[in-house]
Amino acid sequence: MTIRLHANATTTPRIRRYIQQSSKTDKGLAKELGISLDTVRRWRKRSEVHDHSHTPHRLPTTLNEAQEAVVIELRRSLLLPLDDLLVVTREFIHPEASRSALDRLLRRHGVSRLADLIPKEDETQAKPKTFKSYEPGFVHVDIKYLPQMPDETSRRYLFVAIDRASRWVYLELRKSKSAQAAKGFLERLVAKAPFKIHKMLTDNDKAFTDRFSTAGERKPTGNHLFDKACLKHNIEHRLIPPRHPQTNGMVERFNGRISDVLATTRFDSAADLEATMLRYAHLYNQHIPQRALGHKTPVEALKSWQKSKPDLFHKQVRNHPGPNT
Repeated sequence: MTIRLHANATTTPRIRRYIQQSSKTDKGLAKELGISLDTVRRWRKRSEVHDHSHTPHRLPTTLNEAQEAVVIELRRSLLLPLDDLLVVTREFIHPEASRSALDRLLRRHGVSRLADLIPKEDETQAKPKTFKSYEPGFVHVDIKYLPQMPDETSRRYLFVAIDRASRWVYLELRKSKSAQAAKGFLERLVAKAPFKIHKMLTDNDKAFTDRFSTAGERKPTGNHLFDKACLKHNIEHRLIPPRHPQTNGMVERFNGRISDVLATTRFDSAADLEATMLRYAHLYNQHIPQRALGHKTPVEALKSWQKSKPDLFHKQVRNHPGPNT
């Protein structure tokens, strides 16, 4: 028979039975056995001689039901390992979430093993169309409206650029979505991106093109500020077909993630909103593995590309410790 004793137990089952059957006083037994008076009294009240479980009947949790649902969905959709999921949870959902509590949450909901969450490919079903493979340098760009903060007099716009090959993201918050603002974003993107940008895909917003005028659709004139900036940097500017936003679906999906952050986070000011957006971009590039990249982060993917094709880059790809680096 296996006897399980607590690590700090001062008595054995035999001594406990002796205490229960003895007619001596509590003080006499404590002195005889060299144990505390409380230990004697505890075992005299019990009929069994085995330790009770020390596991709490209800383990405390810092996440409410809605937050738990968001964490589980992040686990299922992004296939994040426990430590990466903990980073995202602390940054955007609950700063005091513990690793052990997160692990228990995943176990309770049956999503503790990543291998079980990866869908099995069905050979009989046609595979959905994916983006054509490109080397780093094909960038999708879009503009997203942001909610107006209490200390703002007008709403701002989120300019987003994402590289097709590596999923590396660059974003800025601007007060305007004018052609001048788009041109400035492009200039800073070219400077920040570690790779050489050779193609850029945008929608038909007036910030990017003069394809549409009061007379209707026409061929872009090439005189638009954004087109001139592209020409300056030898970038081929491509436009999606009208009324087909799915063509720019890669950046649209990232904007969907931004919408989730906006819906689940409370912002106190415009500065708070901007800091959160920049932190998320940093986490996305540095810490969130992408299924399309073989579960690598965008920065890890760029490092692999730079090692195999260094000519595509104009500066070294580095891991940065924070979004303000």
